[in-house]
Order: sequence, then structure tokens, then C-alpha cells
Amino acid sequence: MAQIPRSFRLLEELEKGEKGLGNSSCSYGLKDSDDLDMKEWNGTILGPPHTVHENRIYSLTIYCPNAYPNGPPLVKFESKINLPCVDSRGVVDISRLPALHPWKRDYTLEHVLVSIWRDMASPMNKKTPQPAEGTEFPPLDLATLAQR
Repeated sequence: MAQIPRSFRLLEELEKGEKGLGNSSCSYGLKDSDDLDMKEWNGTILGPPHTVHENRIYSLTIYCPNAYPNGPPLVKFESKINLPCVDSRGVVDISRLPALHPWKRDYTLEHVLVSIWRDMASPMNKKTPQPAEGTEFPPLDLATLAQR
């Protein structure tokens, strides 16, 4: 079966994100509309109801390296959060999200954000104490991290 080229795939994801189609608990879009390579994205996750995250809005940065969608994007929380899949810099370890491991080419940015949202709502994490609302992780350049 023929694979859709990276740019076409990302254009489809951008269109879906801009139109607000899909899961209403998450949103995403390009950080800069002039980014022709479509590498840098912003994401938002609304805290799941009936959890410590309820009524919180989490901001994320998403970086789609050239290997995407064959490989996962890099995802970093800007808003501080306490989850097992998030390291001390705010970077999400995709391999710690069972729904995304192993990574499959069919997974999209929406899959990633919804998987994080589900992890936030899981019985193991829904009552985990969280940092004060409004606190953020220090800045980190995901493009540099992707080159390592």
C-alpha cells in the first residue's frame, strides 16, 4: 500500500486541527503559519473531568521531525504537570504511553494528545498531586533535542 508523503499527511492533520474536528478535549495547530516544513506545533489539553486536572488548561509544544509520521513527534508540556510519562523538563516519553507503544505510522498528533489526556484520567493518575496552576517548565528547544 502506498504511503502518503509527510507533507500531505501534516496538511491533513493541520486542516483537522484548524477545523476543530475530532476530540474536543484537545486542540493543536502550527506554531507559525509560515513554517513550510510544518515542524513546530502548539497543543492544548483540557483537564479531564473528575480528576485533579479538571478545569485546567495545559499548553504543550509539539515538534514533528523529518521522521514523522514514521516516528513519533517530540512533545513537551509548557504547563507544569506531574505524570509518570513526563520528565523533569516537561518532555513526554511516548514509550510510557501504552496506547502509543510501539509507535505506528497511522498515529496522529490527535492520537498523541488524546493518549496523554487518557493517561491523565487513568485511575493511577487522576488524583496525583499537581504543581500550582499557572507554573511552567523552563523553555527547551525541541528541535535541538530532536537532533540528539
